Amino acid sequence: MAIHATAQVHPSAVIEEGASIGADCKIGPFCIVGPEVRLDAGVELKSHVVVTGWTEVGDETEIFPFACVGEVPQDLKFRGERTRLVVGKRCRIREGATLNTGTEGGGGITRVGDDCLFMTGAHVGHDAQVGDRVILANQAAVAGHCVIGDDVIVGGLSGIHQFVRIGHGAIIGAVTMVTNDVMPHGLVQAPRGDLEGLNLIGLKRRGVERSEITALRAAYQMLAQGDGTFLDRTRRLAEETESSHVREITDFILAESGRSFLTPK
Repeated sequence: MAIHATAQVHPSAVIEEGASIGADCKIGPFCIVGPEVRLDAGVELKSHVVVTGWTEVGDETEIFPFACVGEVPQDLKFRGERTRLVVGKRCRIREGATLNTGTEGGGGITRVGDDCLFMTGAHVGHDAQVGDRVILANQAAVAGHCVIGDDVIVGGLSGIHQFVRIGHGAIIGAVTMVTNDVMPHGLVQAPRGDLEGLNLIGLKRRGVERSEITALRAAYQMLAQGDGTFLDRTRRLAEETESSHVREITDFILAESGRSFLTPK
């Protein structure tokens, strides 16, 4: 067990032998830190937090009461193999959220990027790959093997089906079930997840140039109404576009995926 001299550990917390607690960490009352856990500098566990498994938590991440980070996957095929969870820097994992380690069949690692916010009761399943600045609102659930791009927002009580990819900058409305891939910067809502446009508010908030937003709008219309199949229109768009944001969409759609796509209405 390695506890940095500047770390603050409440007397009621349980730090198991083998854990690594970095500089300026704060471990509140009734927390449990497992033997293969590494908490980097400035991590704070508020109280009643469980961090277990082969888990790494990045600098200045805050974990709130009753969150459970690093428990085994909710996968009936899991047979106790040694797999990992890596959480990035400056994340906020709110009350009751759950993040599981990976499985051997899914690559062995669940990964969360930097500056994420997982609100009350949010869930990140085994082998999911979650980018930077992702927000999961209250009770949102990301199933196993999902890939969530940077700057994605998932609304409250929404669910992302296993193996689904959500592209950079997309937004999922509340109480939505997403069963197919969502292109970058897409806007998805309705109970069964309809692609209803672009996340224009998100694009503007991130300071995307007006010319790029105009190009994205034109590309969306072409994907929705052009000749040929959806993939035909995507390939044609990829050949014609000079926009980096449109290219991001075409690259995403033309990449290999185990799911079909939500297509524009």
